Amino acid sequence: MTDSIQNTIDYLQETRDRMMEDYKELLRFPSISADPAHAADVHACAAWIVGQLEALGFDKCEAIATEGYPVVYGEWLKAGADKPTVLVYAHYDVQPVDPLPLWRSEPFEGLIRDGKMFARGASDNKAGVWGNLKLFEALLRTNGELPVNVKIMFEGEEESGSPSIEAFVKANKERLKADVLLNCDGDFAPDDPRLYYGGRGMVTAEVRVSGPKADIHSGLYGGLVQNPLHVAGRIIGSFHDDEGSIQVPGYYDMVREASEVEKSRIEAGFQADAMKEGAGVNQFWGDSIAPAAERATVYPTCDIIGMWGGYQGAGSKTIIPAEAGFKITMRLAPDQDPPAIAKALKDYVESFTTDTVEVECNVGEMAWYFELVTEGPWLEAVQSAIEATVGKRAQLVRTGGSIPILGVFNRLIGLPITAFAYGEGEGIHSPNEYLKLDSFYTSLEAAVRLYHNLAAVEV
Repeated sequence: MTDSIQNTIDYLQETRDRMMEDYKELLRFPSISADPAHAADVHACAAWIVGQLEALGFDKCEAIATEGYPVVYGEWLKAGADKPTVLVYAHYDVQPVDPLPLWRSEPFEGLIRDGKMFARGASDNKAGVWGNLKLFEALLRTNGELPVNVKIMFEGEEESGSPSIEAFVKANKERLKADVLLNCDGDFAPDDPRLYYGGRGMVTAEVRVSGPKADIHSGLYGGLVQNPLHVAGRIIGSFHDDEGSIQVPGYYDMVREASEVEKSRIEAGFQADAMKEGAGVNQFWGDSIAPAAERATVYPTCDIIGMWGGYQGAGSKTIIPAEAGFKITMRLAPDQDPPAIAKALKDYVESFTTDTVEVECNVGEMAWYFELVTEGPWLEAVQSAIEATVGKRAQLVRTGGSIPILGVFNRLIGLPITAFAYGEGEGIHSPNEYLKLDSFYTSLEAAVRLYHNLAAVEV
């Protein structure tokens, strides 16, 4: 091990307590991009990160305005023209915290308990932001320089579907020019290292069913006025057949069948028992459609993620509600076109409009599927760093989740993309999210080796 690598690792070990106390400052920003009530918090979080980059000596640090929330940018381009330029991606926005009563501590305070940091965003994905900031600090403090040229791109809309990111990338192609994109949104589990090389696209929508002009007496109007809740339930019930196959016309038309190599890789990386345990179920649904591993990663989905209407309080209130509604998330398979799927969904849902109720489907987020490199020097740089740190290489796995910006880069930039994540955690998108501190520290050590490995890639 070279002195520069060991000196950096030593620095990270010596400063780990301060590092995690300082992390709480970032975690205190309730940067919930999906909730307009937190708009000022998202902007404040972006400004704070800009300040951190400036303090490290990065140049052209800026919270670049978009139609939505800013992209934090900064660059350190002093490694020389013979060294690669790495565009580093993570996101600083977080999911809502509901239901708040299930949290055992304040979600935006940052509480260390039993070797874990509990806070919303502690793992997803402020760990990716903080891990890179601390890594760059360690490299600069111990070596006076970074081994590669670095451009930072920290997004503020990932958890709300990245609605402004495609326009941002189109407008900033020159600024974002690099040799490789390093995605730092994910998990690093030292005992079972995994690299996500692909994920699904996404379409979200909100459906509103409107009936009478106001909530009306169910005794007087029951049987005369169609109930919006009944119509909403009928639409929801129509989305799947009894086996789980999605019934929106044309939904499967563009689905690309996975290759045999891909199927083998997916099956090898799928942990059925762990998935069942994580969900708290004994049996999966939809077994007749395809193997569970494929349904979880390369098959499209349609899920109701929220619904409302009528009286929700104690006891009963005998009314026919004026309105009912629900929210939909669709995860899209490779080659499914989000705008085309969104139109098919909207046309199908709004076909339930009758003379007695009006059905409106408003499409929200749209994102393409993404694919990262599965071979070559950029991936080898990551794999070698992980192996040197934990004694084994990462297994390549496909995720069922979505990272909208990666699909944008696949289509618009053609930049090779690889991945490296900082730490592992649980409770992502749920109450009591946490980051395992030991895993985070281990990932920092691997990251030191990674950036030196990247410096050795010929460009």
